[in-house]
Amino acid sequence: MPELLLAQAAPVFTTDMLVVLGLIGVVLVLFITELIPIDMTALGVIVAVVLLEPWTGVGPADGIAGFASPATITVLAMFILSEGVRRTGVLRRVGNRIVEWAKGSFYKQYGALVGLSGTTAGVINNTPVVAMMIPMATNIARKTKISPSKLLMPISFASMLGGMLTLIGTSTSILASDVSARLLGHPFSMFEFTALGAIVLGTGIVYLLVVGHRLLPERIKPAEDLTDEFEMSDYLTEVVVVEDSPFVGTTVRQALAELDLDVDIVQIRRNGEAFAAPLGPKQFRAGDVLLLRTSRDTLVELMQGQRLEPVIHTKITQEDFTIEDEKEVLMEVVLLSGNPLINETLRSVRFAQRYDALVLAVRRSGKLLYDEIDAMPLRGGDTLLVQASAQAVEGFERNRTFVVVQDEDEEASFRSEKLPIASTIVAAVVGLAALEVVPILVSALGGVVAMVATGCVRPNEVYEAVDWSVIVLLAGLIPLGMAMERSGTAAYLAQGMTQLSEGVPALALLFIFYVFTSIVTQLISNNASVILMIPMAVEAAQITGADPFSFVLAVTFAASGALLTPIGYQTNLMVYGPGGYRFTDFLRMGAPLQVLLAIATCVGIWGIWGV
Repeated sequence: MPELLLAQAAPVFTTDMLVVLGLIGVVLVLFITELIPIDMTALGVIVAVVLLEPWTGVGPADGIAGFASPATITVLAMFILSEGVRRTGVLRRVGNRIVEWAKGSFYKQYGALVGLSGTTAGVINNTPVVAMMIPMATNIARKTKISPSKLLMPISFASMLGGMLTLIGTSTSILASDVSARLLGHPFSMFEFTALGAIVLGTGIVYLLVVGHRLLPERIKPAEDLTDEFEMSDYLTEVVVVEDSPFVGTTVRQALAELDLDVDIVQIRRNGEAFAAPLGPKQFRAGDVLLLRTSRDTLVELMQGQRLEPVIHTKITQEDFTIEDEKEVLMEVVLLSGNPLINETLRSVRFAQRYDALVLAVRRSGKLLYDEIDAMPLRGGDTLLVQASAQAVEGFERNRTFVVVQDEDEEASFRSEKLPIASTIVAAVVGLAALEVVPILVSALGGVVAMVATGCVRPNEVYEAVDWSVIVLLAGLIPLGMAMERSGTAAYLAQGMTQLSEGVPALALLFIFYVFTSIVTQLISNNASVILMIPMAVEAAQITGADPFSFVLAVTFAASGALLTPIGYQTNLMVYGPGGYRFTDFLRMGAPLQVLLAIATCVGIWGIWGV
């Protein structure tokens, strides 16, 4: 029977397929190289498929249909719902309780963090879950004297797996549901694959608890504070401006421009009062104590040429950067892939003036960088050690292209009193959709209205809560999926894959699609993987007489498990810098887990739905 189906389904290669395959090739190259931001690539896809309508079959109305897609609008609503929960500070409370409960036990702390990340991500989108847990985990690591490297990657992995517990855990599932509805007339219900998700999450947690953390080196040694963690002792020095120093009477901006040295003046102390960077217009006076960031060689040159004297100081710590009146703090800030600073330098964007913050060091791929950091192009995943004002901290926290890694012991920024309301709203959204009282799109939008009406999310925070690059990406990729289907490209590629695997059992073909998708999703976004692979998987299942829905699930789960690189999934990039990881650390811990998940997922699908 399968051989007969193969013979009947053999499509002829056409010009339409050639055009669509060429377009897919260009898109893949742009996604992998990131020559332009991926959301801009997605907008380009809309333009291309519409201009090529005679071959793609996608006209203007279909080209922009992604912006009105239930998947796109639902994902947008889930970002806002997640923000409402985040604003309550619920994870901060839980984290403090974990510290108290798990005192002295690494396995208690580790297991609690991994379990919390995995289970929470089933209800809240996993990206904000990890954003909330990074400061919690680093706070716990410092208080309990363990390396944050041991905690952060497992949290990211657990959140990815936990996102597969429900329909709303990740944008990938919501998009896959939309594609499944279009191709099979079978969208996902809220808990359609919860049993399979529990198998996958359980497999992952057991691996992380028993094996995973043993494969992770301590890239960041346990440290008392950030100055120790970033090994700043050789780059921070206090000096005094003596009376005959050329600095006296000049402004900081003038002095630094004339010197043209790799040095930053972090702080000026005068008559018991401290002034923090940026300090450009401030004039030097005799007796000023300067806190400098510079190398030893540059310091010697500076002291000899400008007649500065060293201050006898035991050790510079994080407390030396704290200025109570100005509410200055020392903190870590992570750059995500969509940040506008990527490929720019601190100097070209005038970082200190633009963000009211001074960068002291950069952590990249496990290495600490100090020299000429103002002239160094920035990359996604870079962690910046910055001294920032309270206003600057709020700006970084509002900007979704940054992740702030800060010891947030203060509860003032959270709306703890709104926790019962926010929890009730999310429960209502899930319950109404699960009972099919209303579609998930309607319940999610209703939840957004309720969040704003009750003050869990303020009106001016609604648009800031949305990751617009994801929304544009979804809207741009949906018409590409349509072009694959209408041009016959999906059927042609599926035919090729089934011919290559001719004679293998349906379960083995399912495994092949899972593995292939998991490889593709390491290189391009998880949402792009779903758009490209689900049409092929459905065609392959129909050609061989297998269950198409089972193949849709395999692709969906595989696309949500980008475990091998820091760039395959946003949560991996979020922990890349704060954990001090190297690129190969993800492969080291992720590869064995990827194999286990491939087996567990495919066997689970076979056992629950059949193949």
